[in-house]
Amino acid sequence: MLLEQLQNQAATGHLRLTLHAHREMVEEEIALNELLEAIKSGQVLENYPEHRRGACCLVSGTSVKGRSIPIVCTTAQTVLIIITAYVPKEPGWVNPMERNR
Repeated sequence: MLLEQLQNQAATGHLRLTLHAHREMVEEEIALNELLEAIKSGQVLENYPEHRRGACCLVSGTSVKGRSIPIVCTTAQTVLIIITAYVPKEPGWVNPMERNR
């Protein structure tokens, strides 16, 4: 149900990018349409309902270019706030759907 909520917010344009997310997207050359497609095809990898800065989660999906894009976003707002988005790389990620712990 959480993923469906996020996907609906993204599909209807109820979203905002933080400055940090925008900078990361520019640096990683992630277009907005790629981000939206990654949310549409994504899975919630980690949920942080009690995060000190507010409920959020880590979603990972595949863009229209076939790139995996992890996205950290809010989960308890009427507007989907994209906190960050990036291309997963070692050593932080084992594969596109599994973080290295």
